[in-house]
Amino acid sequence: MAMLRLAISTRGQGLYEFTEAAGKFLRDCGLEDGVMTVFVRHTSCSLLIQENADPSVQTDLKAFFRRLVPPTTDPAMQWITHRDEGPDDMPAHIKAALLPVSLSIPFSERRLLLGTWQGIYLFEHRDSPHRREVVLYV
Repeated sequence: MAMLRLAISTRGQGLYEFTEAAGKFLRDCGLEDGVMTVFVRHTSCSLLIQENADPSVQTDLKAFFRRLVPPTTDPAMQWITHRDEGPDDMPAHIKAALLPVSLSIPFSERRLLLGTWQGIYLFEHRDSPHRREVVLYV
């Protein structure tokens, strides 16, 4: 078994790919075959496996989730009671509740078995920069 705590610095809402760092950890850990668990230790961001070839996919995902769960300044969000940490905080918690905070990714011969265009992303749901911690465990 091996574990890595990976720090990811964000610059606000968006997707931050860390596929290469996960692959390097896997190559360095010495295990040939198995499953890597990826877990984010926060309640206002999430994890995704998503296309990494066309950046417009990320743009559209970000826009979709902003339309699905707008900030609390939007009139449609007047029902929100948790407002202490800014207009993006409770919407970030809702997005994190809708999306995964952990992933299981199989690997063989020290390589992640991702598809050709798949990448592993942290999806930051807050407007401000944050330092996020993702745990990789095999």
